[in-house]
Amino acid sequence: MSGTVVGAVFGCGVFCVWWSCWPRPARPVRERRHRVADLLRHAGFPAVPPVVLPLASVLLALLAFVATAAVSGVVVLGLCAAVAAAWAPAALLRRRAAVRTSARSAQWPDVVDQLASSVRAGMSLPDGVCALAQRGPELLRPEFAVFAAGYRASGNFEGELRALAGRLADPVFDRLAAALRMTRQVGGSDLGRTLRTLSGYLREDARTRGELLARQSWTVSAARLAVAAPWIVLALLASRPGALDAYSTATGAFVLLGGGAASALAYRLMLHWARLPQPRRVFA
Repeated sequence: MSGTVVGAVFGCGVFCVWWSCWPRPARPVRERRHRVADLLRHAGFPAVPPVVLPLASVLLALLAFVATAAVSGVVVLGLCAAVAAAWAPAALLRRRAAVRTSARSAQWPDVVDQLASSVRAGMSLPDGVCALAQRGPELLRPEFAVFAAGYRASGNFEGELRALAGRLADPVFDRLAAALRMTRQVGGSDLGRTLRTLSGYLREDARTRGELLARQSWTVSAARLAVAAPWIVLALLASRPGALDAYSTATGAFVLLGGGAASALAYRLMLHWARLPQPRRVFA
């Protein structure tokens, strides 16, 4: 056993030395921001302090550990439940953020159409964007209301448009903002045609992505069921007295920990391989 430990430590040391020989690229400034705050903002909870998420994770982990260990009598099973409970709040927030992002993406063609209608009606670009605070989609009105208030206070159209792009962090709006800034700076009469072309492209892209997601959902659901099935069976076994005694030994603990690690790795690989490519931001 000591030889195995020494070999593992030596291997880790060799890997660290090898890893230090390769320079790591510097992370962009945006990646250094508080990811928890960005996650809460995208999930629709901008007023919630970022410290709430780790506190909720720790509290749920403690409750899950105490409840599972008390019911099953297996400490390792309680640790597995604590890890799952600690991961649950962040997973729920990511799911909510993904749903909100998808709903917002479906509304961008309407935003472009309404802005094109405002331009055809003779409104200026700033007034057309400000009008979206009253006539735009419900989900995007608060952001455009902030833009309208900032523009009326400062009169700086490009600065407020850049701030709006930073708050939305959406590749679609980046392209729209680039077209608006270019028209504002150099002028031109093709803005209406450009907006109509962009609206048609966005609708076609949303239709294609929806078809891909519909076909992909069966595979993703089956993979999630395959990952959850062993743990559902284990939860059913926990209802029978004495069925979990085998997991109280060192071998049983190793089986549980190995199964948990394999399930987590398989789930992450499934999400990585099933993820559709996302459009990149033009101006991050």
